Amino acid sequence: MPAKSSSKSTAKAGSMSAAEKLAIKERAQELKAQEKGIKGLAEVEAKWKLMKPANRALAQGLHKIIMGVEPKIEAKTWYSMPAYYLDGKLICFFQSADKWGTRYSTLGFDANAKLDDSSMWATSFALTKLTPVNTRSITALTKKAIGKK
Repeated sequence: MPAKSSSKSTAKAGSMSAAEKLAIKERAQELKAQEKGIKGLAEVEAKWKLMKPANRALAQGLHKIIMGVEPKIEAKTWYSMPAYYLDGKLICFFQSADKWGTRYSTLGFDANAKLDDSSMWATSFALTKLTPVNTRSITALTKKAIGKK
């Protein structure tokens, strides 16, 4: 007999969880807001306010690092997460541990990111705090992702 999950948001095999359904609804709302001309940064800032203090500090620190790499990068939300676009293409996003109830947040890179390194490369990184070492790594990854030397 399969073990039962204790998570309220866990779905039955083949169906979406309540959290996944909510993320899809939030994405539809984001697209409608963008059509109305609502700026993405305001949405990102609103998402920060919903995060626990440690995750909020992490998200805001990442924002500062990523925006410092290239002034043309635009902050918007993507499936209710802070995300960063260049020339209208999603490059990377921050997934707060609060969003899915995980033990760590992640910095993820989309397929538009130019991180290809032979036949295998990382597209997501667990993140618990910003240190000088990982700040340099994030800066380098963001530069590589947008094709900036």
